[in-house]
Amino acid sequence: MRLSGAKALIKSLENEGVEVIFGIPGGAILPVYDALYGSSIRHILVRHEQCAAHAADGYARASGRVGVCMATSGPGATNLVTGIATAYMDSSPIVAITGQVARHMIGRDAFQEADIIGITTPITKYSFQIRSAEEVPRVVKEAFYLAAEGRPAPVLIDFPVDVQREEVEMDFDVKISPHLNKVVKEPHPLQVKRATEILLNAERPVILAGGGVIISNASEELRALAELLMIPVMVTLMGKGAFPENHPLYIGRIGMHGSAAANKLIMEADVILAVGTRFSDRSTGRFDTFARDATLIHVDIDAAEIGKNIRPDIPIVADAKHALKAIYEAAKELARRKDNSTWLQRVKEVKESLEKAGQHSADELSPKNLIREIRKLLPADGIVTTGVGRNQMWASLYFEVYHPRTFITSGGLGTMGFGLPAALGAKVAKPNSIVVDIDGDGSFLMTERELATSIAENIPVIAVILNDGWLGMVKYWQDLFYGRRYCATCLKRGIPDFVKLAEAYGANAARPQSLEEFSKTFKEAMSSDRTTVIDVWINPDEPVLPFAPPGKSLAETIIDLREVKKGGS
Repeated sequence: MRLSGAKALIKSLENEGVEVIFGIPGGAILPVYDALYGSSIRHILVRHEQCAAHAADGYARASGRVGVCMATSGPGATNLVTGIATAYMDSSPIVAITGQVARHMIGRDAFQEADIIGITTPITKYSFQIRSAEEVPRVVKEAFYLAAEGRPAPVLIDFPVDVQREEVEMDFDVKISPHLNKVVKEPHPLQVKRATEILLNAERPVILAGGGVIISNASEELRALAELLMIPVMVTLMGKGAFPENHPLYIGRIGMHGSAAANKLIMEADVILAVGTRFSDRSTGRFDTFARDATLIHVDIDAAEIGKNIRPDIPIVADAKHALKAIYEAAKELARRKDNSTWLQRVKEVKESLEKAGQHSADELSPKNLIREIRKLLPADGIVTTGVGRNQMWASLYFEVYHPRTFITSGGLGTMGFGLPAALGAKVAKPNSIVVDIDGDGSFLMTERELATSIAENIPVIAVILNDGWLGMVKYWQDLFYGRRYCATCLKRGIPDFVKLAEAYGANAARPQSLEEFSKTFKEAMSSDRTTVIDVWINPDEPVLPFAPPGKSLAETIIDLREVKKGGS
């Protein structure tokens, strides 16, 4: 079959089951867009290339499939970079396709030329540049394999415009190159046996579930093991949804701005089974003091993560689903379950005491009340995305997640503006689910233009803006640590009227003045076939108490904060 490189690309994408591409055309990618015309693949025209990558990321996280984004060369390609880095840090599988100048012009500073291979190599699993049209079917197959296999990550395909036009005989019956490493999924039996015996003999065991549990679709295996051995479960930020948060064995989220109970109890544990987590600094605090008295079992499919931040006693390089199932089967066979009732009672007491001592805002429209109202109204399988800032921390603290892939946030890179485009991608992936972006005013402003995409492409989502007129998280740290010297954090001068802004794009919008009004507006938004923006003014001084990551106790943190406040008052 004789085809151009551009037509071969579209056919290869169709062969991979691609249903949607998020992107913006330009001169160096026009042959591909021409080939896309009349294809079975839906193209969603976003308003900024960064948002194309975020939308592909949201699509991937909600569906578990590879998301695809596309841009032209030069600034189009470089605008994808933040979205690619966001996906890379959170192990999200996307394939990014970029146009490039003609082969004979590469390296000559041609119009809209950028070395996107050099730029993205540190933030992709692999970056391809297609040098001849016959390579297209193989490169696409390898790109999708690499993006999804093992630890997921973005892959980039750079496509020179002359190769897009080049016509050759195409062979689509291609195989993955033998040099690609096969991923080890099955755990070593000896390590499984050692880990199981340690768990069975533990007096104060906990399971720490990270995003790898969700990625490997291992939530059922996690729950089965926790219930078999009656081990309490805590999660990382990326692990929210790995374990149902209304389950009696659920403790909370660890880390900075995490649950006080989870942070306290992980430091009391004598055994930690950590699954699919990279032990980020936001989860552990100081690496040298994190759980130093506990026996640590670390399961991860990426061998590079084992011992990178925290050295485990029992390393298990394997897929989370396979490892959890193997430990479950070994525990059943040994049939020696230790009585955990004393530890479980301790967990219950700590949770109850710290929840009672928690924050209680007098404001009716406090973030806590708003987010819990969203949880009450949203179906169990509704999807929440977040921006980055205080809104993200409040959402992670107060929004209970019952199913995997229903809480989508930028964890590793902490990318402001992620929430709205990710919501659009999630809605495209799950059109029958209600998708809500819990955002902040500063974060929302960075990508608000995607309201146009939501209206033009008929992708209805709900955006709830917790609006305080500030870059709230940065202001909060200036409150605590910089003597309330507010430099470059106030948005009140020049902030748009979000209701008028949303209406200008053709979206529904409201500004409720009470929790009752908010509830009414939110219910109407859920039944609407048009995007709704709900702008809620909140107290700019509403705290997000940064409970210390586990390497430091809650008591020490409170003392530190009191001292800081004294010095800054």
